[in-house]
Amino acid sequence: MAHLSNRINQISESQTIAMARKSRELKAQGVDIISLSLGEPDFPTPQIIKDAAKKAIDDNFSYYTHVSGYVELRQAICEKFKRDNNLTYTPDEIVVSTGAKQSIANAVLCLVNPGDEVIIPAPFWVSYLEILKLAEGTPKIINTTIDSDFKITAAQLQAVITPKTRLIMISTPCNPTGSVYTKEELKALADVVAKHDELYILSDEIYEHINFVGGHQSFAQFDFIKDRVVTINGVSKGFAMTGWRGGIMAAPKWLAQACDKMQGQFTSATCSITQKAMHKAMELDYKTHIEPMRNEFLKRRDLVLKLMKDIPGFKTNLPQGAFYVYPEVSYYFGKKYNSYTIHNATDLSMYLLDEAHVALVPGAAFGDDIYIRFSYATSEDKLTEALTRMKNALAKLN
Repeated sequence: MAHLSNRINQISESQTIAMARKSRELKAQGVDIISLSLGEPDFPTPQIIKDAAKKAIDDNFSYYTHVSGYVELRQAICEKFKRDNNLTYTPDEIVVSTGAKQSIANAVLCLVNPGDEVIIPAPFWVSYLEILKLAEGTPKIINTTIDSDFKITAAQLQAVITPKTRLIMISTPCNPTGSVYTKEELKALADVVAKHDELYILSDEIYEHINFVGGHQSFAQFDFIKDRVVTINGVSKGFAMTGWRGGIMAAPKWLAQACDKMQGQFTSATCSITQKAMHKAMELDYKTHIEPMRNEFLKRRDLVLKLMKDIPGFKTNLPQGAFYVYPEVSYYFGKKYNSYTIHNATDLSMYLLDEAHVALVPGAAFGDDIYIRFSYATSEDKLTEALTRMKNALAKLN
């Protein structure tokens, strides 16, 4: 009989990855599936980055590097933070990991003891809760709604802090809602954090470059709490480099050293060729290489919101970043078609997969099963076809 640890049994499979797997299985059977489940840009990695990686291979840059990444790369990351975010870091405050997911796991496992409370605004990215389970922390969820643009207030944050609260995990721009915190909103939250010693912020800024409201606002910009902010970033989203697996953490030196120690026992450094590609990415001109992708995402967002207006019962905010729409779909609960009865967003997602052949992710993955998330990181033709299929399938429910 198989014997698995309690540790692995208590965590859930990523529902975004699970839906992507179901999509692939149906595609293998010949079903024409449009997958809007994974948060993955459909653009190729910029050629200048690929060329840097090819050169690294030809130059035999194929040996172990420093666990946190080779020092010139970390220096380039520091220069990026200064140039783009006006944040001052030194290379010994930077840890490069195998994707931002590992960066987050490193930080949580190094900061959280069993029983420590961790505040997570909902909706939240799927892996926050599961990583916290591995650390045996206690989640304190703050629920938000469309009416608040899925953002928490300083008063909500203050209300859930106890002497056991150790960490806040927050993302801006947010996955799955696309919400973006303003400087004033972040300052209000920072003022609350400043009142509580030993309370830290994990600020997930992986969608920094996919931002439709102007300049990105980093949590660490407030000097009075900078030494308690862990900034997470990476190259997957803004540079169309999901498969390269390059994550970035900027943190106080003592925490960066702890994460280096942790990573040294798990993976050591990330791929040396990926590091060279990341180095080039840090130096890229935003307007030339990144802004065109951001502008395309904005066009797609507007297309999706326009098409959604023709679908009864979908309620949504106006996503100001990332590449997701997160409608509330409770209008369809209790409706039926053939053998299907819709009780929640998970049922609706499975119905749309079977009936419309469109793969989405139910809100249960992000903390509330009355929403569905779909990614618009695909072509306008596919998005138009997907929304048409969804509209037709949903019209059958009564």
